[in-house]
Parts: sequence; structure tokens; C-alpha cells
Amino acid sequence: MNWDALIEPLARLCLGAPRRAEPLRRHTTLRVGGPAALFYKTRDLEEFARISQWAHENGIPVFIMGHGSNILVSDQGIPALVIYNACRQLRIGAETDAETGVAFQELFLKTAQAGLSGLEFAVGIPGTLGGALVSNAGAYRSNIADLLLEIDLVSEGVRQRVPPDWMQFSYRDSRLRRPNPPPTSLLAVRLRLRPDSRRAILQRAREFQRQRILKQPPESSAGSFFKNVYDRALAERLPNLPAPMREAGVVPAGYLIEACGLKGYAIGGACVSRKHANFLINRGWATASDFHALALHIERVVYETFGVHLEREVLLVGDWGEPENMP
Repeated sequence: MNWDALIEPLARLCLGAPRRAEPLRRHTTLRVGGPAALFYKTRDLEEFARISQWAHENGIPVFIMGHGSNILVSDQGIPALVIYNACRQLRIGAETDAETGVAFQELFLKTAQAGLSGLEFAVGIPGTLGGALVSNAGAYRSNIADLLLEIDLVSEGVRQRVPPDWMQFSYRDSRLRRPNPPPTSLLAVRLRLRPDSRRAILQRAREFQRQRILKQPPESSAGSFFKNVYDRALAERLPNLPAPMREAGVVPAGYLIEACGLKGYAIGGACVSRKHANFLINRGWATASDFHALALHIERVVYETFGVHLEREVLLVGDWGEPENMP
């Protein structure tokens, strides 16, 4: 695709100037990633919709980016128009309207201040509302999908409002994470929240935040790298698994990785955190390929030890060349 030839028609749709070959390491929490073929940051919802429709109608690949907290961008970059979504307008109420570029934690804080409960689990989760939707973000037995009433989106060039089941949500997953999803830009959502006292809401959130601070490393990471494993038979045969998890049939990915002796294991500049084994951290000089190789090694060792295929929460994005050699 002739990306240089697309700059002028794209610029006519934009309020600002699109850029060629923007290094995406500047925009990801792992601090790795090659260039975007084209890059544009939008703060206006109608502009976001307009650009998305144009790209879909003209067969131009698009990748929507928020805070870059749940993705691993290839060292070769992303051969697409990368739209950085900074659309952050809110209308707070029992039915809250939120644009998807708002920080997930900011959305919690604004609704909590208005005495609205439901988003306490979002405290400390990095990234934007849009990213939370794609991966059905959640914690402490809550998910963003449970709060949704309606989604405003552009899919295959058509702007429409759809019900939550359009996303086909499941545990840390949606149709937009699966192979060959329809070209889609998530613009805004309507959420249903519950009235409660600000004091009670903030007390719950403070406890969630305390648990996160105790467990999570401060270094650059993408958050939890792998999904937890729902396997009752496996949970019941692990003697040191906490009783509530055994009873629920849930095995944390970090438990399995730590049990394999992989805390502190490193490939290049990418390392398994010694504080929490499900966090892969950047020691300061990592490449995307280092993280990819480390993730593959973890998957192989866990499979060889427990017979479990770990699934990634973090999405691989961009040009990765040959298919992965999975166990």
C-alpha cells in the first residue's frame, strides 16, 4: 500500500496532521514497538467516526490505540493507519455516556465522585475504556461487559448503535480479539451504574488498590500477560493453591509460572517479574522480540509441567512474520 499517497486525503478529514512512521514504543506501556505506517491522534468523536468510515470504505487497515497497555507491538511496527483515540467526553448519570478514549481509572473516579457504583474494579487498571471493551477487562469477579447498555461504533464503514451482545463477550475476550474481526472502531458507550454512598464506593476501591500495589511490579509492563486458567480438575490437584481458588476451579497464571521456577527468568531485556510472575517487565533495553520469545518459553514450560496451554491477555499487534511455534 502506498502510504505516502494516503497522507493528503487523510489530512482533508483531520483537524490536525497525520504522521508517517511514528515510533510506537513512545505509546506503549512496555516501551517497545516499531513504527506505524500512518499515525493520527484524535480528540473529537465525529472526526474519529469520519476517519474510520473513510478507512473502512477504502480498504485501509486500521488499528485503534489507547494507552498501549495491553498490547505487544512488533519491532517491525504496524502496517496500518494507527488512530490514537483521545476522545474523553463524559456525561455522568445512572446511565453514563462515555467516549472510549477516556482512561478507565478516570471513568471510575468521575462516577465514584457522583455516587455511582460498579466500576470499583477499574481502579489501578491502566488503559482506556476502549481497550477495556476489547478485552472485557475486569477484576474481583466483575467485568465491564456487565455494565453495558449500548455501544456506538463504526463497523465495516457503517456507524451504528448496537447492544452489548454484538461484542460476543467472554472471559477477557470479545469478537474484536479473535481472528479476522470486522473492521471496527468503538466510539462511545452507555453504562448502567448503581447509586451508592461515595464513602462506601471509595472504601471498596481503596482495598482493591491496596491489593494491586502489594502484588504488582512498578516496572514497565503490559499488565497481566496471560489469562487465568479455569480448570477444576487442575485446581483440585494443586496442593498449595488457596482454598477459595480451588473451590472456584480457578488457577492464576502467575501461580503456574512461579511453580515452574520462572520468576526472574529473562530473555534479553524482557524478564518475568520477581514480584508477580504473570507480569513481564522491561529491564530498560528490551525489544518486542525479547518479550515474544519469553512468552513462548513460558508457554512451553507451563505446558510441559502442567499440560496447560496458557492463553495471552496481551495482544500481539503488527507484523510478526512467520506463524508462532506453539507447543
